[in-house]
Amino acid sequence: MSTDNIHKTVAEASSLISWDTWDRIKHTESFVLLSSVLFVLLFSYAFGRAPVVSDVFQGYHGLAITILIWSIFALGFNLLLGQTGLLSFGHAMFFGTASYAAALFAIHVYNDPLAVIVVGTLAAVALGAVAALILLRLHTVYFSIVALAIGQFLYFLAREPLVEITKGINGLEVPRSDVLGVFELEHQYGGLLGELVVNNLYLFVGVFFVAVVASITRIRKSPYGLIFKAIRENETRTAFVGLDVWRYKFAAFLLSAAIVGLAGGLMAVNTQFAGVERLYWSVSGDVVVMTVLGGLGTLAGPVIGTFVFFYFKGIVNGFPTLGNYWLLLLSLSFTTVVWVYRDGIWGMITALTGALRDPRELVAAITARVTGGDSTGDAPGGED
Repeated sequence: MSTDNIHKTVAEASSLISWDTWDRIKHTESFVLLSSVLFVLLFSYAFGRAPVVSDVFQGYHGLAITILIWSIFALGFNLLLGQTGLLSFGHAMFFGTASYAAALFAIHVYNDPLAVIVVGTLAAVALGAVAALILLRLHTVYFSIVALAIGQFLYFLAREPLVEITKGINGLEVPRSDVLGVFELEHQYGGLLGELVVNNLYLFVGVFFVAVVASITRIRKSPYGLIFKAIRENETRTAFVGLDVWRYKFAAFLLSAAIVGLAGGLMAVNTQFAGVERLYWSVSGDVVVMTVLGGLGTLAGPVIGTFVFFYFKGIVNGFPTLGNYWLLLLSLSFTTVVWVYRDGIWGMITALTGALRDPRELVAAITARVTGGDSTGDAPGGED
């Protein structure tokens, strides 16, 4: 074998494991789909039962399910704000409305979890269509505040005037049957599958999580999603090229409402309860914090932000003494991360991984962010 052939073989092998190759792979839809499946399979185990790791996290299976559902909520919200640039302070209206619609359908019509979730999602879409006719006439802070007002109107409507239907502050108990009459959500597995996913309920929620991630990835990479980004960057210029901006904003609003409604229906099925607190303004505020903390406009960011938020709320909150200040600690963490990294925790992760390629670039980027200078060293892959 000649020396030239050896050099050629080495060059080909190195190209297969180069950073450029990794950059191409990590942005493909197949890789994102596979990553989301692996995440669902390993998350509950690593969080609540894995040796050493679970001892550090001190998590539990029920909280893992809650995090997956709220991650769907955050991903839906991020589709509107991070992708299209529309900041809503009232997205709890879709979450709570879907929960109530799912609960009422389960109580009075049919309690199959799939049917219940479909009804909740459709109710959120219907509300989104009506709300969009009002909100999309407004811009900037007016859009945000009126969205908050609509959400609060629905909260007080459910709490007092419609108390005979919603049961007010007591809420509704949601009955649930087996999925399609076959799969019992409470059924627990043994062996390796039991260690990973525990029961059918986790698998049920996980399937929807993967489907949402795959759908949003497809939207982001499609021409439609690129138009959403163009509207976010400059709405006026997007209109100048002949695109109907209102129509695309309407579509983004409905897509976001549908995904958030899906999360609301899943929450009703998971907790077997629907209450007015899911319509309250603080729910909308929480999802804003999760999304911005994790990484606005990214795919992994909302999931990471949701995990951090619920880790503080569900785990740190239980610590002796320290737990009394969990909200303060979360606020300090949020302020620090967002101050240094515009892309939140995901921006911090991409910056740290970028240090593997060029440590000097990382130092320069952090210095620029802290000093407020030209951040030419922004972390690569902020749109992941």
